[in-house]
Amino acid sequence: MAVPIVANVVLILAISLLVGLLCTRLRIPPIVAFILTGIIAGPYGLSLVSSTEDVAILAEIGIVLLLFTIGLEFSFNRLWELRRMLFVGGLLQVSLTFLISFAIATLLGVPLGEAILLGFLISLSSTAIVLKILDERGETGSPHGSLTFGILLFQDIAAIPMMMAIPFIASITTAAPAMALSGESLLVMLEKDLLIVVILVIAARWGVPWLLYKIAQTRSREYFLLLLLLICFGVGWLVTLAGLSLALGALVAGLLIAESEYSHQAIGSILPFRDIFLSFFFVSVGMLLDLDFLRTHLGIVLVLILGVILLKSLTAAVVPMVLGYPLRTIVLVGIALAQVGEFSFILSGSGLAYGILTPSTYQAFLATALATMAATPFLIASGPGLADRLCRIPLISRTLGARCPVEPIGPTRLRDHLVIIGFGVTGKNLARAAAHGQIPHIIVEMNPETVKRERAAGEPIIFGDATNEAVLREAAITEARIAVVAINDPVSVRRITDLSRRMNPKLYLIIRTRYLNEVKPLQELGADEVIPEEFETSVEIFTRVLSKYLVPRDRIEEFISEIRSGAYQVLRNPAAISSSLPDLIYRVSDVSIISYTVHPSSPVAGRTLGEINLRKVYGILVLAVVRFNETITNPGGETRLEPHNIVVIQGTAEQVAMAASLFGVPSGGSEGRPPKEPEPSPTEKE
Repeated sequence: MAVPIVANVVLILAISLLVGLLCTRLRIPPIVAFILTGIIAGPYGLSLVSSTEDVAILAEIGIVLLLFTIGLEFSFNRLWELRRMLFVGGLLQVSLTFLISFAIATLLGVPLGEAILLGFLISLSSTAIVLKILDERGETGSPHGSLTFGILLFQDIAAIPMMMAIPFIASITTAAPAMALSGESLLVMLEKDLLIVVILVIAARWGVPWLLYKIAQTRSREYFLLLLLLICFGVGWLVTLAGLSLALGALVAGLLIAESEYSHQAIGSILPFRDIFLSFFFVSVGMLLDLDFLRTHLGIVLVLILGVILLKSLTAAVVPMVLGYPLRTIVLVGIALAQVGEFSFILSGSGLAYGILTPSTYQAFLATALATMAATPFLIASGPGLADRLCRIPLISRTLGARCPVEPIGPTRLRDHLVIIGFGVTGKNLARAAAHGQIPHIIVEMNPETVKRERAAGEPIIFGDATNEAVLREAAITEARIAVVAINDPVSVRRITDLSRRMNPKLYLIIRTRYLNEVKPLQELGADEVIPEEFETSVEIFTRVLSKYLVPRDRIEEFISEIRSGAYQVLRNPAAISSSLPDLIYRVSDVSIISYTVHPSSPVAGRTLGEINLRKVYGILVLAVVRFNETITNPGGETRLEPHNIVVIQGTAEQVAMAASLFGVPSGGSEGRPPKEPEPSPTEKE
């Protein structure tokens, strides 16, 4: 019986790898590759998999583990940090998308329950796809990346009550009234829900922490993983008794562990299993798509795809517009959230099982959702270009572009000053240094909350998108001596570099970027210095390593200058590194510096360094003696080693090891006697 299951799994894995390689070349996310695998191998494709039920079981496990890890990652502190983007932006996007989708479905004559569910499905976007693409593009820390993340996080939270509402939506759906509440009255279900909540509260307060602590004491990863799976599926099963789904129960199980000190270890233990089984979920989704239905209703499906992308883009764009972001952020956020999400697949499956969705509606939704997910990488890539084109349209530029006008910093115009674009960690430190050095400067920032807060604190900061020429003019870029660009959007950085250079050919332009491959393009656009974070980090690391090997500071600085002057190419060529490193590193590699505590019974306790003569006997040098709160550096021969003093010595590894016995408890009959001096060699006698 197990052989067909194994054969199906092997076949799916093989097809996934082949399709994945092709999708990688086209820069399509792995999730889309798994969906295409299901379409190819499923019953509506080539029918290569004999039993889709086996895949469905694996997919169910994937969904359970997905929601379990989401629960583990839930943090009230994290929500508080993103509260404005989350509760204002996320609530606005989900509510607006739901209401418009519900209204359109109702106008088209869709039944009430089905219209509500369709509103739920369309209001959610794909967290996995969007965040992965933004991370690959280096835009997670940008204004549109942070806002997009906050909205997606709210959507994940909103999916919880949506899943809980499925049975109640079924109760008002005429398609399956008998199935709605499984014959139980609403009062009985509420009583059962209340009992389960009480059990979960008790478990969260006392049971689960105690179990985790006891298993953690065993220091067994296997037992810890077994306990996690027990909590995940055990709580999931308990929640199913209330008529809710196993997946929702897994989410609750994750929440039980989220605020404990074991949550990070739990996430690390579960992630590999989640990723494996979740891939089967997307494969199973692809298997459900009926290609015959798609061919028959291709026109309708295309209209739905375009309609969903347009609707979601516009409703998502309202959020940054209301929060006061500029036109560029409005466009990029709207484009990023234009697809249907993975939680929508879970909700639609439940809706089909409860009879809320008809099979034809379900197939139309599947085709639309899969197409919008597949189009996401291309839509996000087109976002910056679309924003630039919209900025050139006079009507849009006058309305949206000037909706949050750039506020002047004062009546006097700056001259020969520093322009700081971006007020993250780098921008803040640079502004602080400029203020300390009394250097005139101005800051350009896109986050309206940051601008408001820092303006109140006295910072010379203006709001605006530095890709806009009007904003740079307000920052007096044409009169500036230096400009530093420190933002996380690579596309915006390139445009700002080009625009700044054209506006002020004499400007000294310093660009901070994340990756080395951005250095050359930015230099070609006019940057005087490009500082890539990844290699500056490596410079700091190897500086400390070389210092530990006692390489002189001037030699280290010389090597760093060589690296930076060659645009970091030395670090990319191992041969260049070996030829550039100082030879001294190899000559001093055996030198050790170590400290010992003088034991009261050791041979050196109570004796002076002159009496012990460590340099002559053992070839080691005493660098310092620490005595209570006193540190004696370069101690002389008269320095006495008292019990419990700390002695810092230097020598080769062998010399230091041989001297170790002097400071500890003596062995044999050597107690109380100083080390014996070695016999002189024949040469010394002569």
